[in-house]
Amino acid sequence: MSLKSLYLLKEKMHNYQSYPFSLPLIKRLDTLHFSSNVTFFVGENGSGKSTLLEAIAYQCGFNTAGGGRNNTYYVESSEAALGNYVRLSWFPKLTNGFFMRAESFYEFATHIDEIGMYEAYGGRSLHTQSHGESFLSLFRHRFRDKGIYLLDEPEAALSPARQLALLRIIKDLSQDSQFIIATHSPILMGYPDAQIISFDCHPIAPIRYEDTDHYQITRSFLENRNAMLRQLFEDDCDE
Repeated sequence: MSLKSLYLLKEKMHNYQSYPFSLPLIKRLDTLHFSSNVTFFVGENGSGKSTLLEAIAYQCGFNTAGGGRNNTYYVESSEAALGNYVRLSWFPKLTNGFFMRAESFYEFATHIDEIGMYEAYGGRSLHTQSHGESFLSLFRHRFRDKGIYLLDEPEAALSPARQLALLRIIKDLSQDSQFIIATHSPILMGYPDAQIISFDCHPIAPIRYEDTDHYQITRSFLENRNAMLRQLFEDDCDE
């Protein structure tokens, strides 16, 4: 690993009733230590995992709308709200890498077309490919050199089979590179020997794969689909 630790600079924070200081992670986290080349941030929507990932991207010098150090374009509401309130500890520091945001990927693809660099992403405009194909083109062609790769919900456009393909890409690169991934996918977080950080714990802490809600709910559904659906729909009718 190169990124060893992250510290929240709480002495610089103010007005804990407003975003981003009102996020649950502010109360639940002081320091986060990375123990694997592949780390997953997991937790419910609104827990702050994407906001923290965005702050890491900001401190790495990546475009927080999505991209690397040299991708200059603007997307509204893509500023790193916590960017100035975290400190990263490196050894050695990595300057190469990429921040992938699923929600602004369309704008990133447009930016690549505008600067005429789609040859570096498989030789075709990302807009001419399906959503899932364009994600994989990014992963296969842009994620090549040693670096730190930050992915925010990369499963958003990926079928289960393509999520497995992403796991293979991570495996091929992880010996020399570091991945930090915010995800809801039980397939992705099943990567062997990954560090899984639960943002639903108080304090925020590592969790076993089998103890995540994502694993337990998915397994229960697959093994007891009819019973779970019957209970879900009956509860809905009772309301």
